[in-house]
Amino acid sequence: MSGVAAIPAQAAATLPVLAIDGLTVRFGRSAPAIERADLEIRAGEVHGLVGESGSGKTMLARAVLRLLPPGAAVSAGSIRFQGQELTTLPDAAMRKLRGPRIGMVFQEPMMSLNPALRIGAQMAEAMRLHTTLGGDEIRRRSLEMLERVRMPDPERCLASYPHEFSGGMRQRIMLASVLMLRPALLLADEPTTALDVLIQQEVIEIMLEIVRDFGTAVLLITHDLGLVARYAGRMTVMRKGTIVETGEVERIMSAPREPYTRSLIAALPGRRAGTGGTIGGNPLVSVRNLSVSFTKPARLPWRKPTRFKALDDISFDVMRNETLAVVGESGSGKTTLGRALLKLGPAVEGRILLDGQDIAGVRGDEERRMRRRMQVVFQDPYASLDPRQTIGRIVAEGLRHVPGVGRAERREKVAAALSEVGIDPAWSDRYPHELSGGQRQRVGIARAIVTEPELVIADEAVSALDLTVQAQVLDLLQRLKGRIGFSCLFITHDLGVVEQVADRILVLYRGRIVEIGMRDAVLDAPHHPYTCALLNAVPSLVPTGSGGCALRERHCEPPPPPPGLVEDPHWRGDDDGVGRTFFEIAPGHLVAYGSSRDRET
Repeated sequence: MSGVAAIPAQAAATLPVLAIDGLTVRFGRSAPAIERADLEIRAGEVHGLVGESGSGKTMLARAVLRLLPPGAAVSAGSIRFQGQELTTLPDAAMRKLRGPRIGMVFQEPMMSLNPALRIGAQMAEAMRLHTTLGGDEIRRRSLEMLERVRMPDPERCLASYPHEFSGGMRQRIMLASVLMLRPALLLADEPTTALDVLIQQEVIEIMLEIVRDFGTAVLLITHDLGLVARYAGRMTVMRKGTIVETGEVERIMSAPREPYTRSLIAALPGRRAGTGGTIGGNPLVSVRNLSVSFTKPARLPWRKPTRFKALDDISFDVMRNETLAVVGESGSGKTTLGRALLKLGPAVEGRILLDGQDIAGVRGDEERRMRRRMQVVFQDPYASLDPRQTIGRIVAEGLRHVPGVGRAERREKVAAALSEVGIDPAWSDRYPHELSGGQRQRVGIARAIVTEPELVIADEAVSALDLTVQAQVLDLLQRLKGRIGFSCLFITHDLGVVEQVADRILVLYRGRIVEIGMRDAVLDAPHHPYTCALLNAVPSLVPTGSGGCALRERHCEPPPPPPGLVEDPHWRGDDDGVGRTFFEIAPGHLVAYGSSRDRET
């Protein structure tokens, strides 16, 4: 016996699926991590929970599951699931609720899936624990659910390991595993944050399609206001463990009452002026017919390894003092392109020219001088900063090969670089773990600019940051670019960020350029179907007059190809025997098309 009175079925149907009342969570005697939180979700409702990192969003979800971290405990308040109090429920009864009645999808599916077990075994585990179904029926249901989440080959999926799938596919597998038990409540903690826009749209729409069929209530935890505006009915805003605003999404987004909510909306990236014209002069970097291939090992020992072209015959220029944004889905070749420019990847075909000099033959001291002229800011500031070194030594590392810089001058340059990015030079003796995510990314930028480079490659430099921190880092990059005068290759899948930072846009699809041009031309008059697909996948939030914003859905359709040309065959996946050419729609605006003559032959 659980010791908790059962709720009559008729009464349970009228109760909220989740009702949180006055919830307070503390770590010992410290200040509360969550203080007097109230939240209610009804069957079939999608409720958005938004706020910055550290606001308490994930802590609240873990309190519902009774999976708080060591040292944390509920000190006051109530959590009721379908009328049943969870804070006093015995552990055995709580274990019976987790999975079958309350499911959770985490942000990083690779951390949730066991890398040592096949997908089939992992999907069957919960069914064996919580049902009396036999192995054949569990397998049938697993295949059925994998089909529901649109996995291409469900049979092969069951026999495969997690590392054999992309991030989007792994997240679909997690959804299938969790929803197979048809929970009444789904806690989705940043389920699409690490995914590009097209995969994000697919995953969230698959998830909501299935939960609608099951009548599941969803708590969508995210810092993506566009996602909440498009898919949620009600929303709650959290700040530093306290709920500051709750209500209908449209009301809060269009006319927020609380200053913190207004500050989140104000931090949304928006289009800046001054990038509508053409960019002239001599290019800093010229890429000509660049191709990069990787060898994929064979799945079986007697099979031959295969060659995979990550980049296929691409050509473009990066002009001086411009920001060229490279956009595309995961696997399109964006990061491979950045690594190729820095000579950090496999051998390349084609030419990469820095100020007219081919970097392929550069060696020794000349190569070190070249690297000082090109620096990189990585996506994950914690992974890219050595945890054993102080931030002062990390920033100074870029000065190791600068001739004639003594110890005193090195300290001065490090202090100046830290000051430039808004970090107190007195923090030079601190370690990366002592800083927040935004501060760590500022250190990464300081390391990149300390040598005053001519080219900075920013590889998803703000994708892991909250809206307000993201806005600060983007403003910082723009200010430094204006002062130092470097060019920037800005790699991202976030088209909202592109609107704010880009002068020109290069769109990559499966290793090939499909469209390139000035920012306004590509965003306002796209011609390639893939560019339109990217734009349609992104919820557009436009400012209102009351400090809020409103959702504006894009409905982009590519215009018909010019006479004598057809839609890009690469986009349709039928390259064989079909020519491919670039057509200049307007000065500097190039779009990939196929040749109708080649198609007929």
